[in-house]
Amino acid sequence: MSFQPTPPSTIPSLKLFYSPGACSFVPHVALLEAHLPVETILARVGSMSAEFTAINPKRRVPVLVIDNEIITEMAAVLTAIHSLAPGAQLFGKSTLETIRVYEWLNWLSTVAHAQAVGSIWRSERFTNNVEHYGSIKARGMEVVQEVYEKIEGHIAETERVFAVGEGFTVVDPFFVVLYCWGFRFWFEMGDKYPAYRVYAERLLQRESFRKAREVHVDISV
Repeated sequence: MSFQPTPPSTIPSLKLFYSPGACSFVPHVALLEAHLPVETILARVGSMSAEFTAINPKRRVPVLVIDNEIITEMAAVLTAIHSLAPGAQLFGKSTLETIRVYEWLNWLSTVAHAQAVGSIWRSERFTNNVEHYGSIKARGMEVVQEVYEKIEGHIAETERVFAVGEGFTVVDPFFVVLYCWGFRFWFEMGDKYPAYRVYAERLLQRESFRKAREVHVDISV
């Protein structure tokens, strides 16, 4: 890589390609928590430009551009942000906490996002037969509720303020964006997942979340 963690006076140019209401909310919050200046560029899901496709042929957000380096995929983007601001401790305060952060990120990116949410909103990724879309979406709704139950149990177990350890990590905005998506699935999130509701509503009052929501206007409860 051509970049290294740098002092504030020499922070590289940062650009975050995002889509309103999408998972790109997560690295945006992380950048704000790390106090890293970033230019946000709209790459709306479903109508991505030729410019964005040239940058990321996978046509997915988030994409972080650090000077001339293009970073894709959630865990990689978040790791890159952490490398630029290690003092923010976005991946925890100990080796074990870092391990737990990656453990959650892998599960959230694969099972929660790609499998469960993807089945609901992007059924075409799983079959070429439109007649199967209904069953794929139905299974996605089942799996996403299993995801919420797991997160609810994790938070309720110790009345957690943060997902990992005693401080903010990049898992927290991922938990919160999933919570907000639940309302778009027409779930009664507050009634079904009370510990999750308290946790999410508390974090949504945090400055980084409030500022990110000004850009990601579709992140709402």
